[in-house]
Amino acid sequence: MSIAEKIGADIILAMKAHQEHRLTTLRMVKSALRSKEIDKRQPLTDAEQTAVLTTLLKQRRESVESFTKGNRPELAAKEQAEIAMIEAYMPQAAGEEQLRAIVVVAVAQLAASSGLKPSPREMGAVMKLAQQQILATGLRADGRLLSELVKAELAK
Repeated sequence: MSIAEKIGADIILAMKAHQEHRLTTLRMVKSALRSKEIDKRQPLTDAEQTAVLTTLLKQRRESVESFTKGNRPELAAKEQAEIAMIEAYMPQAAGEEQLRAIVVVAVAQLAASSGLKPSPREMGAVMKLAQQQILATGLRADGRLLSELVKAELAK
């Protein structure tokens, strides 16, 4: 079952349970997915649906930050609740140890292809390899954490 299908089924459940906030959040997500599908003019793949959800999560996190700075805790709490609802539809997040293992493999691959140990200048190449491996495993990862792990591995 795709993300869009799960959201459609959960919208019906939220309607029956009279969960207004959940219903509006799910409708917003469905609308964003449908909008992207219309722009593309063909059905979205699972990876594209995940990318849309990632964008929505990033927007919500930025809103939480700005509401917190603006001393609006009630709005920040509302956005946090939306983040929790949207994250339920995201693939499993990779843990730090999983990411570290992927980064070590990416560095080893780059070292094998060039014959030299990669320096911090090759961070972009290592990031690209690591992200490809993460996508291949079907996990998702925080870009900031991945970047920090790559920097630490290349600094060794």
